[in-house]
Amino acid sequence: MQLRTSIVAVSMALSGLAYAATPDATLTKELATQLQVHYAVVTNGLPAAQCGPLGADWASCYSANVTLTNSGPALNGKHWEIYFSSIRRILKLDTDQFTVTHLTGDLYRLQPTDKFQGFGAHASLTIPMTLEYWQISESDTMPRWFVRAGDAPAQIIANTNTEDLSQFVAPLGDNWKRTTDDANVLMNATNRYALYSQTPTLPAQASAARIIPAPLTQQLTGGEVTIAHGLQLKTSGLDKTSVAALEQRMAQLGVKGGGKAFPVSVKIDPAAVPEAARKAEGYALTITPQGATINGYDKAGAFYGVQSLLSLMQVSSTTTVPAMTVADAPRFDYRGYMVDIARNFHSKDAILRAIDQMAAYKLNKLHMHLSDDEGWRLQIPGLPELTDVGAKRCLDPSETRCLLPQLGQGPNTDTNGSGYLTRQDFVDILKYAQARQIDVIPEFDMPGHSRAAVVSMEARYKKLMAEGKTDAANEYRLVDPADTSYINTVQYYNRLSTLNPCLPSTLRFADKVMGEVAGMYKQAGVPLTTWHFGGDEAKNIFLDAGYAEQGGKETDGKGQVPAAHRDRPWAKSPVCQALVQAGKVEGMEHLPDYFATQVSALLPKYGIGNFQAWQDGLKNLPNAKSLSTPTRVNFWDTLYWGGADSAAKWSAKGYGVVISNPDYVYIDFPNEIDPKESGYYWGARSNPVKKIFTFAPENLPQNAETSVDRDGNAFEIKSGETAPRITGLSAQMWSEAIRTDAKMEYMIYPRMIAVAERAWHKAAWELPYQAGTTFKHGVTQHVDSKALNQDYAVFANALGEREIAKLDKAGVAYRLPMVGARVVDGKLSALAEFPGVPVQYSLDNGKSWQRYDAAHAPAVSDAAQVQVRTASPDGKRFGRASGLN
Repeated sequence: MQLRTSIVAVSMALSGLAYAATPDATLTKELATQLQVHYAVVTNGLPAAQCGPLGADWASCYSANVTLTNSGPALNGKHWEIYFSSIRRILKLDTDQFTVTHLTGDLYRLQPTDKFQGFGAHASLTIPMTLEYWQISESDTMPRWFVRAGDAPAQIIANTNTEDLSQFVAPLGDNWKRTTDDANVLMNATNRYALYSQTPTLPAQASAARIIPAPLTQQLTGGEVTIAHGLQLKTSGLDKTSVAALEQRMAQLGVKGGGKAFPVSVKIDPAAVPEAARKAEGYALTITPQGATINGYDKAGAFYGVQSLLSLMQVSSTTTVPAMTVADAPRFDYRGYMVDIARNFHSKDAILRAIDQMAAYKLNKLHMHLSDDEGWRLQIPGLPELTDVGAKRCLDPSETRCLLPQLGQGPNTDTNGSGYLTRQDFVDILKYAQARQIDVIPEFDMPGHSRAAVVSMEARYKKLMAEGKTDAANEYRLVDPADTSYINTVQYYNRLSTLNPCLPSTLRFADKVMGEVAGMYKQAGVPLTTWHFGGDEAKNIFLDAGYAEQGGKETDGKGQVPAAHRDRPWAKSPVCQALVQAGKVEGMEHLPDYFATQVSALLPKYGIGNFQAWQDGLKNLPNAKSLSTPTRVNFWDTLYWGGADSAAKWSAKGYGVVISNPDYVYIDFPNEIDPKESGYYWGARSNPVKKIFTFAPENLPQNAETSVDRDGNAFEIKSGETAPRITGLSAQMWSEAIRTDAKMEYMIYPRMIAVAERAWHKAAWELPYQAGTTFKHGVTQHVDSKALNQDYAVFANALGEREIAKLDKAGVAYRLPMVGARVVDGKLSALAEFPGVPVQYSLDNGKSWQRYDAAHAPAVSDAAQVQVRTASPDGKRFGRASGLN
């Protein structure tokens, strides 16, 4: 047996060498190593007439150049193709040497025509493109362009194989605005300085008592309490796993325990909690020289009381904390963080690190987006294809082994485009979260955004049909093979991106997934409280294929095609037509809601008490009573497009409204207005920490006074007659442009801390809702801006002086803040976004760096040579450097 194995291995190795030496493989390698891709935006805001025969949805397009440079000898082969991701639809190429083909989603294929004459030695070819909408962020360009000749294995073009997009993407220069009406201000060192100057550096004692998130009531009783020997927890009522979680946090922060440590008595005693805080998750904390006492209303309250004590501690010096009394309870029952591991996979370790931080800042709902068009990320027993096929992306045109590549991952499965959580991984996550008072909410997006599931089940169907197992093949099939509807989704996927809600097999699939996931919760000993249906963007109207191929375009002036050329999803599905004709569904537009009611009806079977969906997934239901269980909606309308009124309507229908709107709490959007800051920006140009801190989730109209729309312009909201009932607040981290765990943490932190602040604590400057009140930035002055800025100053100082260093201790790859700087009287003056974060400067254009000290500010002889950056408190990482502008 051993000899046979060796012979087979040698044979495979020899055949691999032979294959590697084929002309196609040789050309593929030469193209991948010799070609260099350079991408440059030329002009945003082209006239509609230049947008190509299809036009664009909003008559908006831009031009870009792709330059292919051959760094070596001439390459004359023509039978090759380059694959790349483009999140903007390519409308046309202004060259006759190449053609471009849209495959699916953001995947395109570039091929030479007969007029292509080859790549000359050390020569360049530029391909002008026209693309839909605009590009104002470097991160819109995706990495890992790859090439193959013939049937040879594809290889990544070397200079695109990077997360540092500046290696092949040109700076945007003046192309950082959508349109001429864009009033945003590009951030640079000078205007950062002006902005950061509004947040003064406070004396250490001013933020020493600041618990994050802020408590309901807090009274300093005078003096400092010595805790030089650490803390000794004495708990009653907390389970061992929760105590272990608190001890882990203490160890993470360097807080010692032991016999001489400061005694901390922790128990559950609702009667000992002051009346104002006597509710779920509430607690009372008293700190005296003799010890600390924490009385929780319940287990979560006791746990959070300890977290508040730990919040006061400095990791560099934990010798004293202020004496005080605290009575505290949350403003919202639902304080969430949504992590998308479907578009790009993110590791179990990264999720566990996020759970640690959620617990520290009292966030209690981890909403896991586990499936989408681009990936299925949880192992489901009995349906192995979901992860064997749907959790992998590679260059397989048949999509029987994997999904096609998307989002800049390259042709192979060794990047974060591929991956999944095993059943045991998920059970471990559930246990870890429960010990930290966090409820995990699983989401499997249906009926739209379901391409990974549909393709996986089609692979299963083909395999079982080939084995002659017809009944088994159809058991979980998600498409009607007779459906000829043409659709093109928001992300440019075809009809395989939506499962068919009319098939009994589709409901069986949902039931199967729900049952298996419920079994994981049971194994973990954790209740499954909520099922998230997804439901978003199952769009109603799509462009007909034949019309598109004929070069048709919108004619009614509203971004719509003529009625004769419209398709609704499933409009040509016989099984769906039969449902409508039988009167079981009012019309095709009601099919997503029909399916939502069917899935909702499954919940009691598994003891699940709550249903949840993105708001548009339930838009045609008359009210929440249409569903079998209490239902929450994630509200995600932007306020400047009528979101305040929309939230009120959802509340009036009886839904619990979880504020999740992109213009304030999407933390995958850029941190500031700068093309080098990554993230999508369709709902807001940036969501910095202060904007999130300033957000008033219970009085949505108020935010029109304290912020602007995505183009930097003021907008007006007049309060409606009735305030919506807000159930909670959730931050969203969508991962299309976030391919690594490190980038995910860069986008999340420290913004998650500001989200936690608003989810837990209602600030005094948040106005009570009053019907008929008008708010507009730069016009009205209802909000006490002085109180708001003073509150933020204490928060920002606590963040910079204390919390950033704790993220270092936790091993989190957070975003280091930027630096504002200018030259004053010949000397450098510099400020970090959060006071207390170390600032460094260079006087020789980044060759050498020194710690900045305002008391000994360096003289500047050549401002053009000056650069500034922040450093992590532990000295291991550095922020993005900036020159003086």
